[in-house]
Amino acid sequence: MSHGTRRRARTLQLAAAASLLLVMTGCSGGLGGGGDEAEASGPIKFGMLAPFSGSESAFGAYMENGAQLAVDEINADGGVLGREIELVVEDDACDATTAVAGANKLVTDGIVASVGGYCSGATLPTLPIFDEAGIPMVIPAANANSLVEEGLPGVFLINGTGTQQAAAAVQYAEQIGATSVAAIDDATAYSADLAASFVEQAGEAGLEIAFEATVTPGENDYSSVATQLADAQPQLVYWTGYYQEGGLIARQSSDAGFGGAFLVGDGSVDAKFAEIAGAGYTDNVVGTFTQTPDMIEGADDWIAAYTELAGAAPGPYSTQSYDAVRVMAQAIEDAGSTEFDAVVEALEALDGFETFAGPLTFTENHTLSGGGFVIVSIDPATGAFVLKDDLQG
Repeated sequence: MSHGTRRRARTLQLAAAASLLLVMTGCSGGLGGGGDEAEASGPIKFGMLAPFSGSESAFGAYMENGAQLAVDEINADGGVLGREIELVVEDDACDATTAVAGANKLVTDGIVASVGGYCSGATLPTLPIFDEAGIPMVIPAANANSLVEEGLPGVFLINGTGTQQAAAAVQYAEQIGATSVAAIDDATAYSADLAASFVEQAGEAGLEIAFEATVTPGENDYSSVATQLADAQPQLVYWTGYYQEGGLIARQSSDAGFGGAFLVGDGSVDAKFAEIAGAGYTDNVVGTFTQTPDMIEGADDWIAAYTELAGAAPGPYSTQSYDAVRVMAQAIEDAGSTEFDAVVEALEALDGFETFAGPLTFTENHTLSGGGFVIVSIDPATGAFVLKDDLQG
């Protein structure tokens, strides 16, 4: 079955799924470029959905600036197919309804490729929109397994999946000698997926699952789950939601008497976590994360270039967004076209393309062959997450 046929068949399934997801989370075809060569002399438009408002807004600027740096470098080197790239950005607020509106706006604006996606719950309902429009996606941050489970041919992830991140969490739990663990999620697609994968893999590794809980994001009082956690006293708890709630839960759990390791997923890895938790509440906090530029040897020149462009230092997902643009640009160049099937085939054919995460070759289901997750901890002086363990030993 051709990619185009597979795309059309999956679109009907995903459109229904997207509508259902909007109802559950609270959280049109052919209008975009999607291979339309009618304006072959104009810029090639790459679209990016990212959070520029809401609780995760800090990540939007990191993603946009990382992507824009790649765009500027590629354009300075002659562009793609002799044309410049233009980055078109829309806010998704990490909200499903807002993301759908933003995706439709990007399609109308004539993008031919998508290089955005931070929150999985907001990214999921955009998949059928971009698929129907014939727009391939290289997703830099969102990494729930559900993003690739539908098998849409145009969806590629360059962040490790929830399964791979959970494996790193289990590895760390075993490394510190934890025999009992717990998991707390916030019911969003990313968080629930990561927690479920962690619980499954921890159980398979012979670890006791002492406690599981789901909280409602956006609240200020998590004392109930904090008390339950303190009563269960696992040696490690894995918080798989975002930093806004994570910082509060870390503080309130400590006040309730929890003394184990407080491991957080990549959605909580930001200096604002320590700010929300407060001084003295992050000594036991570590996280699973892919390396940021400051953790990568030889990244000084890139950091300087980013800082000159943005007026601030790079942060989480700036490198992944930079690489998403480069990966997509390379695929279009290799394809000799922006036509959907040709670009998808070129993405699938990439073999050892150099990225910050290492040489990139996509697996059969369009994920990375290795997750690249490390363990980070909080520097008490700055509140920033820094490399603690690369999990290679």
